[in-house]
Amino acid sequence: MRMFFPGVKSSRKFSTSSTLMHPRHGEVWMADMGMMGKVRPVVILLDDQVEVPRSLIIQIPITSQNRGSEFEVPLGHLRFLQNDSVANVQGIGVLPNARFERRLGMLPADDLLKIKHALKKICALP
Repeated sequence: MRMFFPGVKSSRKFSTSSTLMHPRHGEVWMADMGMMGKVRPVVILLDDQVEVPRSLIIQIPITSQNRGSEFEVPLGHLRFLQNDSVANVQGIGVLPNARFERRLGMLPADDLLKIKHALKKICALP
């Protein structure tokens, strides 16, 4: 049973649906990649118009390690990242909404288009 005391603020923080952040298509966010990963920037690919039954968001990780693969899309130096970066299309994945920590900015439209073309190629999509 929870007790409330007037004038005493709780030290616990409670999450409500109104405080959840909603990453949008084409944005770059810092995301917690999970157990073996780290917090890193990612590009959001999930279309804003798609109603999904789960709170999973499709993302492409961004890295400063360019290995020269045709599936690493050069992003150059984005104003909100410290180093020249690439989008690692082979690293496509999904993360729950709760793993997205903060919005960094919007990816330029031409870079987002290059990522989509690389994704089409790697997945043999028409």
